[in-house]
Amino acid sequence: MSETHHQRVLIVDYGSQVTQLIARRVRESGVYCEIHPYDKVDAPFLQSFQPAAVILSGGPASVHEEYSPQADPAVFTQGVPVLGICYGEMAMCQALGGLVESGHQREFGRADITVQTESPFLEGLGGPGACEPVWMSHGDKITAIPPGFEVLATSPGSPFAVIADPVRQLYGVQFHPEVAHTPRGAMLLRNFTHRIAGLSGDWSMAAFREESIARIRAQVGTEKVICGLSGGVDSSVAAILIHEAIGAQLTCVFVDTGLLRSGEADQVVSLFRGHYNIPLIHVDAGDEFLGALKGVSEPEAKRKAIGKTFIDVFDREAAKIEGASFLAQGTLYPDVIESISAKGGPSQVIKSHHNVGGLPETMKLKLVEPLRELFKDEVRALGRELGLDPAFVGRHPFPGPGLAIRIPGEVTPEKVVVLQKADLIWLDEIRKAGLYDTIWQAFAVLLPVKTVGVMGDARTYEDVCALRAVTSTDGMTADFFEFPWAVLGRAATRIVNEVKGINRVVYDVTSKPPGTIEWE
Repeated sequence: MSETHHQRVLIVDYGSQVTQLIARRVRESGVYCEIHPYDKVDAPFLQSFQPAAVILSGGPASVHEEYSPQADPAVFTQGVPVLGICYGEMAMCQALGGLVESGHQREFGRADITVQTESPFLEGLGGPGACEPVWMSHGDKITAIPPGFEVLATSPGSPFAVIADPVRQLYGVQFHPEVAHTPRGAMLLRNFTHRIAGLSGDWSMAAFREESIARIRAQVGTEKVICGLSGGVDSSVAAILIHEAIGAQLTCVFVDTGLLRSGEADQVVSLFRGHYNIPLIHVDAGDEFLGALKGVSEPEAKRKAIGKTFIDVFDREAAKIEGASFLAQGTLYPDVIESISAKGGPSQVIKSHHNVGGLPETMKLKLVEPLRELFKDEVRALGRELGLDPAFVGRHPFPGPGLAIRIPGEVTPEKVVVLQKADLIWLDEIRKAGLYDTIWQAFAVLLPVKTVGVMGDARTYEDVCALRAVTSTDGMTADFFEFPWAVLGRAATRIVNEVKGINRVVYDVTSKPPGTIEWE
């Protein structure tokens, strides 16, 4: 639990694949919030957390089924506003005397709600009779609302699409205001936090920077800190923030896995040694990582091999730094959420290359994780607040295991070089076209497929390169970027001509569904 003193909203997680989006929308309105699993939220927890408002998330269960997640009655007796979203609304109704049934017509996808009653919660949608598009996703149906509630809006499939008990400040919506498919959903969430709960929105990166520096100094004191640098934005921002707090007490260890993008290792060394003058140990361990990956082709086995090798190399180097008591990591809030997920799910597999919440027993260091309250875009905002080069802060996300997971099958030194060259050309053409900042992530993949081609007067039998570029605002959902054919054509022509080993290029138009953790 955070030690922040800001007004804060508690989001109770019932297992929805888009719960994180609720937090994103609330944070965007300047209100600090945290997500905690439903089975941890009871009266003692609420007394300790002291939320200014509570939001109950959606979820895949049915509230009337045995062992389904329920809302602790203490949630509704704290005297603070509560908003139930989808399953959260049903859990609220179930707990307070309403009725939820299954077997009715399901409602998934786009729907229109019609405003029935004016309310501060619906401010901005228009008065009674106004229609608003929303995104529904439920199979059960509320057939009776609890005593004291009134209907604020309906939809063809939901007679209780928006309900409220204004006296107790309890609100419920059957749709998902947090997703982009509900165009004015963010406004409704802001209405709840600002109009209903009366929150001022005092969450900012300037305040976070100041408070974090004070927390780091209080935690570390006069002891030394080692920071594991990956070369990415997260660990870099964490290192610079910690350096601002404790100066020369920090030493960074940059483990160069040999699986980074072309030129990335030089950029990291130049940034930290040259620009910030931060003590940096650069470990060129490419051969060691490639050795660990030799003969390994299964994706999860590759991840684990990389993770183990990283710990081995880092532990070896850290042992050379006398007097170090703390290890700093660029852990983000999504990592923390996934590590305590109410529903379990695939996060433990997907995030197996992260060290969220603990270290190997052999590494006797205490953790410093100054970014564990932040989402990715908030880390970028903090980087700008700290004066980091905008080009560095705005770099596309890069996975911890590096290029190894963009080479399906066995990873070899030759394949890494080929992929680095292709990826460099792809990003270069994107930048030349002025499209880099409009794309959330772009990269090349070296497919385990060979094709026959004719180049000049000779036949070739070489690999296929797939190009990928996606748009996203939060990394939770993504769609392929619609490239101008001319840009794709130039990139493909350059890759085939300049990268020996590739004779065919394809563009991947796969979209990323909601709830998947990473796009790699």
